[in-house]
Amino acid sequence: MSQSRPMFWRIVRRLIAANRGRLVVILLALGAGAAVTAALLNLQIDAKKRLTTEFRVFGANVIVAPQRLGAGSSETLDESVAKQLISIGRGRHIAVLPMLYITVSAAASAGKQPVQVVVAGGARDLSPAGVSADPEGNKWSGVSENPAQPACSVGARAAAHLNNLKKGDLLTLRSGNRKGECRVGSIHSVGGPEDDQVGTTLELAQRLAALPDRVSLVQLYVPGRPSEIQGFISDLQKQIPEADVHGVRQFTEAEGKLYDRISGLLTATVAVVLVLTTLCVMAAMTNVAMERKNDVGLMKAIGGATRRVLRLFLAEAATLGLIAGLVGAAAGLALSVALGKAVFGVAAQPRLIVYPVVVALTIVVAVAGAYPLRRLAGIRPASVFRGEA
Repeated sequence: MSQSRPMFWRIVRRLIAANRGRLVVILLALGAGAAVTAALLNLQIDAKKRLTTEFRVFGANVIVAPQRLGAGSSETLDESVAKQLISIGRGRHIAVLPMLYITVSAAASAGKQPVQVVVAGGARDLSPAGVSADPEGNKWSGVSENPAQPACSVGARAAAHLNNLKKGDLLTLRSGNRKGECRVGSIHSVGGPEDDQVGTTLELAQRLAALPDRVSLVQLYVPGRPSEIQGFISDLQKQIPEADVHGVRQFTEAEGKLYDRISGLLTATVAVVLVLTTLCVMAAMTNVAMERKNDVGLMKAIGGATRRVLRLFLAEAATLGLIAGLVGAAAGLALSVALGKAVFGVAAQPRLIVYPVVVALTIVVAVAGAYPLRRLAGIRPASVFRGEA
């Protein structure tokens, strides 16, 4: 058996090189199918990450708030809950943002009539490495951090009420006999309640409210499908029974539905591409089968077994699939980078898992497309030599 292997592969090489024109057609069909399949599969895997990034702009999708059941219920949570959430979500890329909301009087400068505004104090840098704690994109950046005058972000409507407050102005905040100041770092408009708020640091809000180490709620951004997020919420409720954990349903459902639609569309397209590639290869192999009747008849006449003859042709098809898959998958991954930039505005990251999957699929398509060669198994040598087959 070991002595026949060199001969076996020599015959396979001869079969592949026998008709170079048809060989090029088959390789082009398989390569094009592999390239499109690799590009679509890579985009499908990358889409989940991109959608997660895009949806984070809309804010948190899970809220951890105090239980408000019974006369003894608390209106705030201990800040240690946020640190506990960081520990629970470690490794899942969960963004965590503790918030404290209070109502204060604000004035842009001395002598101006103060205006009642809602201050939203939020902590930063509490999330795992690589995850921004602020769902709005670190809204207090751009101003140097001064403990006495921390940066703040003012909503557009709040800024209008405060005598058309401008970036860089000093804002004075008072709650009872407590006073604090912040420097306006940005004025934003998002079309929500944030437009009426002043966003600043959690420390300043706690000092104004005289609530050290307390927060009103904790905002979480949990990536994943709706079922995965709901499972995380259920687990979180068991681990933090003193808090009310609930999801922002419209965000979780919208993200899940959008990803399922994109994933379904790309999966269906990949299936169509593979079927069309198989049909193209099958059409080319039908002509190959017609041309090789004499070769098969000769192989059988000198004692070649039918199984051995079929193995030769399947080995030829698998080799073509391997070559086309290796080249086509690499081209497809490069293509997905350009497609990702066109679709999401950011180049897709090549996923290495896609490469071996696409190569394997291309080999399967090549072997499936070689089905017409099975007709050669029924050829009788005598019929071939008499010109009857």
